[in-house]
Amino acid sequence: MVDTLLNVLIIGTIAWFVYQRFVPARGIKNITTSELKFELNSKDKKKQFIDVRTPSEFKVNHINGFKNIPLFELHKRANELSKDKEVFVICQSGMRSSKASKLLKKLGFKSITNVKGGIGAWRL
Repeated sequence: MVDTLLNVLIIGTIAWFVYQRFVPARGIKNITTSELKFELNSKDKKKQFIDVRTPSEFKVNHINGFKNIPLFELHKRANELSKDKEVFVICQSGMRSSKASKLLKKLGFKSITNVKGGIGAWRL
């Protein structure tokens, strides 16, 4: 009985951890790179685009119109972004941008969009 309860507790904890890591937070949209191309062409002044990769990654390859604010600097540089504008976030694969999106949400940003697949998918 105790072993069964312990196993259920362990499995539940693992499931909760996986859910928290990979399910997008409420209020964060996810779009594909195809949808991003449409957003970049819309010329809407109420949008801002950030790339949370390292400066060296950004220097090698980036999308015009994106500002580089590395994930490790985002908390202290978030004041460079407007909370009144939608924020589009990209990285290499989508993992760092997902973390960045959650951080921006915690900092009070209302409209956040994560680009699934990141720069890796953009090149396809």
